[in-house]
Order: sequence, then C-alpha cells, then structure tokens
Amino acid sequence: MTDVDYNFTGKVAFVTGATSGIGRATALAFARAGARVVVADINADGIEETARRIEQNGGTALPIRCDVTDEDDVRAALDQTIQTFGRLDVAFNNAGIEQPVAPLADISVDDWDRILAVDLRGVFLCMKHQIPLMSEHGGSIVNTSSGAGVKGFRGQSAYAAAKHGIIGLTKSAALDYAATGIRINAICPGIIDTEMMDRFSGGTPEGRQQVIDQEPIGRMGTPDEIAGTVLWLCSDPAAFIIGHALVVDGGQTT
Repeated sequence: MTDVDYNFTGKVAFVTGATSGIGRATALAFARAGARVVVADINADGIEETARRIEQNGGTALPIRCDVTDEDDVRAALDQTIQTFGRLDVAFNNAGIEQPVAPLADISVDDWDRILAVDLRGVFLCMKHQIPLMSEHGGSIVNTSSGAGVKGFRGQSAYAAAKHGIIGLTKSAALDYAATGIRINAICPGIIDTEMMDRFSGGTPEGRQQVIDQEPIGRMGTPDEIAGTVLWLCSDPAAFIIGHALVVDGGQTT
C-alpha cells in the first residue's frame, strides 16, 4: 500500500468493478483518503463486502448493483449517487472481464460481443452519464485499459481490441472536456495479482510463473500499486495530466 497521503475529504468517488482486485483496492484507498465511495458492480454480494470493509475502517460507502453494459442501470446508479451524496467528483471506470486465450478465428461472436460490451461499451456508458454530473464543478475520470491496450498479445484479439478502444475513447473524450475542468485519463496495468489473473493463469504455480516470466521486474504488480496510481491521477498534483494512458506494468510493454 502506498505511503502517499492523499486527501479526498468531501469528495465523492464512483468505482465500478469494485468487488475484487484493482477495483476493491481502489475503492478502499479512496475511502482511506476521505472520499465517500460508491461501490458499483454486478456482483451484489461483492459490493456489500467492499462496503463493509470501508465502513469497518470508518469510511462511508454506498453499494449499488450495476451492470455497466445496461444504460438504465448506469443512469440509475449515478442518480442514486447524486440523491445520496449530492455530487460526483471522481470516477474510476474499472469493470472488465478477461478473454479466454484463443486465436481470432476461434473467438465466438458471443464472446466478442460480451467482452466489447463490458470492457468498452461499459466505459462509454459510464462516462456518458458521469460527465454531465461533473460539468458545474469539474472532476476526474480514470478508465482501466491494459498493457493489451498499447500492444498486441497472442490469443487476446477481443480483449486487446476493447482495451485499445478505451485508450482512443479516453483521449478523444479528454479533448472534448479539458476546458471544462473535467480531466479524463486511463491506466494500463500489466500483470497484477488478482482473481482475474488467477483465472487467466489457471491458478497453478506453473501458470503463475509463466505470466511472471513476462515481467522484467520479476513479479506481478499488486492491486494497491494500481490503486495508488489511480489516486494520484485524480489528485491535485496531477492536474496538468489530461488524455494520458499511463502504463503501470513492471516493464512488460517496454
């Protein structure tokens, strides 16, 4: 966990994919920094657990079940945010799913549609309804791309397409709203030690070592390291950073 002391007191943060891994770590980090945190995810049990952890540590959390592929769900979650807290200052659009390793011709149309819906459409829908809520007072949005957003990976065509798309979406939207005081950036994590990575690697020592071998640093990153990066991007010291896709990957894509 980072030792940097960020202060988000009085701010409201909306975090999707907040039931595990990077999303949960970031929701907890925003709460430790004083923010009131909306914990949004399709997993009803998971959002309650993240909210419980926040409140157990003295923070304030609002768990909301939200399917980011459904515009009505996204709109309702943000409406509830405003009804409860009165404002929205920070959004971390992190919800995403992985692709089973397969060459392009073996990817089913259903898998393609599902990955693009969650990983890319979800970010679009969230930003579409978050930005108007920040229009009067400004704010910061961070979207989760990936190392697969800046280079290709064998067997990951659908995932890479979605993650490349997030970077294009982020950069263009950032230009649309830079003059309004809304900053939009993306993070591109490398191999992070999460439940998703366990599924991707098969969860075996051999599978984990195979992915670790891709990291020049010689280890996986931690969810807390990504959370610290998100908080920095949303903080005042990062106020001149707009439309950037920040790679945090232990040198994997260097």
